[in-house]
This record gives sequence, structure tokens and C-alpha cells, in this order.
Amino acid sequence: MDKFRDSVAVITGGASGFGKEFARLGASLGMKLVLADIEQSALDATVAELQAAGATVIGRRTDVSKAADVQALADATMAAFGKVNLLFNNAGVAPGGLVWESTEQDWDWTLGVNLHGVLHGLRIFTPLMLAAAAADPGYQGHIVNTASMAGLTAAPTFGLYCVSKQAVVALSETLFHDLGLVSEQVKCSVLCPSFVATGINRSQRNRPADGGSATTAPSRSQLAAQAMLDRGIAGATISAQDVARVTFDAIRDDRFYIFPQPQSLATVQPRFDDILGMRNPRDPFGGHPEIRAAVIAALGRN
Repeated sequence: MDKFRDSVAVITGGASGFGKEFARLGASLGMKLVLADIEQSALDATVAELQAAGATVIGRRTDVSKAADVQALADATMAAFGKVNLLFNNAGVAPGGLVWESTEQDWDWTLGVNLHGVLHGLRIFTPLMLAAAAADPGYQGHIVNTASMAGLTAAPTFGLYCVSKQAVVALSETLFHDLGLVSEQVKCSVLCPSFVATGINRSQRNRPADGGSATTAPSRSQLAAQAMLDRGIAGATISAQDVARVTFDAIRDDRFYIFPQPQSLATVQPRFDDILGMRNPRDPFGGHPEIRAAVIAALGRN
């Protein structure tokens, strides 16, 4: 996809982090924008910022875990602009903790946003994009699903997050093949960033009231995971703006895998070597015994 001006981009998680930077860059390219986010105040502020800069943009509060909300988002998009060219299934959350300590509500919330949010986006928007392609030989469409390097690895105390993001990678790879069977005009990509300075380490702020009590004290493992996530975010070497630039470059080039920090692929190789060699998974803290010791201490083990 190389035609952005007057095209329409729908962005979930559009009020902060990657989503906000996708919107800013899309606006600079002359795109019309539909922003979805669960955080109303942040959404209103982002829409106001973009409108003040001259962008054509609408915002809609959306809980992507709810199919009805995503359908309403699609309806609003079609009513306002009559089409969608670029879909960012981007909303995400990042809880942690030992897998057996994660509650049913933890799993429902995480998979609801990270996986079902993508599924709802694909199920509802892809037919609209394929219909537009069938009606117009000049139509161009592209779908970007935000996964993570965690979608290619298995990180201790991040089972919920890794499971959800590995599902997004597999779903996106299948989508790539499925689209190839039916259209040359609609493409897709999967975005796999590592640590980037976004607000995902504060995603609990948007956890719904029925997704578990906010007053429940976190477990030791949840605290340990949060500390690791905070350290990773604080030590990020690229910005969300950098990720947006890399992503739009990949869209232009019709590249499927998007790795904003390609050096992180070094953490993926050992896993696949172990799989191919039929070996037990190696220690993910290999070479950093001090980190392993700190995590074990945080878990309360001697």
C-alpha cells in the first residue's frame, strides 16, 4: 500500500502509545482517521490535538473485547467515510505473574483485549475491505496486527501476555495466507516490538470493574513481573514514534513481519533451535544469573 492521502485508517488503542503515533503519522500523510480507545479522556485529547493540526478525525470509545463495540466502530467508520483502507488492530494490555496464579478474570481480560480484540477487528473489517477491493480495481488495503517479541518467545512470569501475543502471530500468519487466496489488493502485517516507551506497563488502569477487583493485592509474582516490565520500558532505546515510522515503511513495502528492533531476534533463535533440536527450553536468563536471582528472590524463594 503506497497511497495514503485521503485513505481511511482505523486505529484501536489510538489514544496513546503506538496508536497515537500511527495517527499522527497518518495525519501527516493526509489520511482520514478513526480512533478507538477505551480511555475516553485520552481519546478526546488525542482527537482534539489532531483536529487542531488540521486532520480529519473522529473518535469512538471502544472496548475491543466486545464484538458489539467493534461493530459500532465499523458502522461509525462507514457512516463517516464510506470505506477503510488501513486497519490497526493495536489495543493491548500486559499483565504478568506465574501462570497458575492468574485468575480466570486475568485470562478473560488479557485474551479479550489482546486476542479477541484482533479477532473482532478481522471478522468485522476484513469483509468491508474485500468488498471495496472487489468494487474498485484501484483500491488498496492493509491490516496491521500488533503482537510483540513475546509472540515469538516464552518469558517467565508473562504467560498470559506471551500466550495472547503468540496467538496474534499465528493468527496473522494465517491471515496472510488466507488473504493471498482471495485478493491481491488487501495485505497484512504483524508488528513485533520489544520494549518501547509506551503506557502498556500501566494497562491495569483500564481494567474493567467486572474483570477482577482493583483492590486485590497483587501476588509476589505479579509484582516481580511488573518490576521487570517497568525496567524494560524505562530502558527502551526507541520511541513509539520510531515504531510508527518503521511500520508505515513496512506497509509501503508490503512486508509482513515488522521488527522495529531487529537485534531482539537474537532472543528468538535459541527457542527455535531448541524446538528443532528437540531439546528442553534453555534458561531465558542465560548469561544474566543476577536477573534470575533477583526474580527468584522477588518470588520469595531462598
